[in-house]
Amino acid sequence: MIRITSDHVGTAALGDPPECSPADEQARRKLGGEGRMASRLAAGRRGYRVFAVLLALVAFAELAHAQSFNAARALQYTREVVAFGPRPIGSANHRKLENYILNHLKGDSVEDDAFTADTIEGKLPVRNLIAKFPGTRDGIIVIAGHYDTNYPLRSTGYVGANDGGSSTAILLELANQLRVKKREGHSVWLLWTDGEEAVKEWTATDSLYGVRHLADKWQQNGTLKNIKAFLLADMIGDADLNVDRDANSTPWLEELVYRAASKLGYQSHFFGRTITVEDDHLPFVQRGVPCADLIDLDYGYGNVFHHTPQDTLDKLSPKSMEIVGAVILETVQLLDQK
Repeated sequence: MIRITSDHVGTAALGDPPECSPADEQARRKLGGEGRMASRLAAGRRGYRVFAVLLALVAFAELAHAQSFNAARALQYTREVVAFGPRPIGSANHRKLENYILNHLKGDSVEDDAFTADTIEGKLPVRNLIAKFPGTRDGIIVIAGHYDTNYPLRSTGYVGANDGGSSTAILLELANQLRVKKREGHSVWLLWTDGEEAVKEWTATDSLYGVRHLADKWQQNGTLKNIKAFLLADMIGDADLNVDRDANSTPWLEELVYRAASKLGYQSHFFGRTITVEDDHLPFVQRGVPCADLIDLDYGYGNVFHHTPQDTLDKLSPKSMEIVGAVILETVQLLDQK
C-alpha cells in the first residue's frame, strides 16, 4: 500500500506561492502585473506537476492491488499438485491431493460434500471441498475450479497441469488473499469441485458428477437462492492466455468480468471469441444462478495439448495465473458494490 502523508504533499506543494524575503517581494512589486502573472504560471506548473504525480501514485496503487495475487506462489502450488501425478477420482493420488488441499485450509471454515457416484466404471467416491470466508453483506459469491484429472487418461502419465492443476492452485492462492482480513462485502466460498471429468465419454450423465450433486443439495437446503454469482476458473494457466466468452454463461456477469479485466488493463486476454462451454457451472446455470466460466479452450495451437499427456507444467505461465486471479478478485469487488 502507498500512503501519501503531509511530509510528501503539503499545502505549498498543491500550488500556494512559497514564502519569500522582503527583497524578493520588492522585486516582485517592481515587476507589477507581469511578475504576478509569472508567479501564477509557476504556481500553476507546480500544481500540475503535483497532480501528475498524484495520478501516477493512484495508478501505481491500483497496479499494486491487481498484483496482490501472488502468481509465483500459485505456480508453486501447481507444481506441487502436479507432483502427485495423475489424480482421477478413486485413486490414491486423488486422496493425497484432498489432504494437500485440506492442509492448506487449516484454520479456515471448511466443509465437504462427499458421496458415491454411480458411473459406467462402477461406484466411485467424489468429494467436493468448500472453504467459507464470511462477509458483512447478505449473499454468497462462489469461486470454483475442479481438482480431479481426466479418468480415461489415468494410465498414460497425464498430470493435467493446466486442466485440473491450475484451477486447484488458483483457489489455494485466493484462499491466502481472502483470509487476510474479514470481508466487508458478500461472503465468498471457494469450491474445489470433484468428478468434473467424464469417466468414459462426455455426456450429460457422464460428467460434472460433483457439481450436479452439490447443485441439487444446495437447491434443497436453500443455499442456492443466496448465491449472488458463481465464478468458475478452468484451464487458466496457459502461457498464451485467451479467456473465451462462454455462451452458456450469464451475459451481465461476463460483462462484469470484462469490466474488471479492463480496469486492470488485461482486457486483451478476454473474450476474443465466443464459444459454448459445458463445464462445472452448467448445473447452476440451469437453476438460475448467475454464472461466468473463465476458461481458455485453445490450449496450444488448435487446442493440441488439451486432454493429452502434453498438458505439463512447462506450458504454463505465472503471468496468466496472475491475470485471472487479479480479475477474479476485482470482479468480487465489483459484485460487492452492486
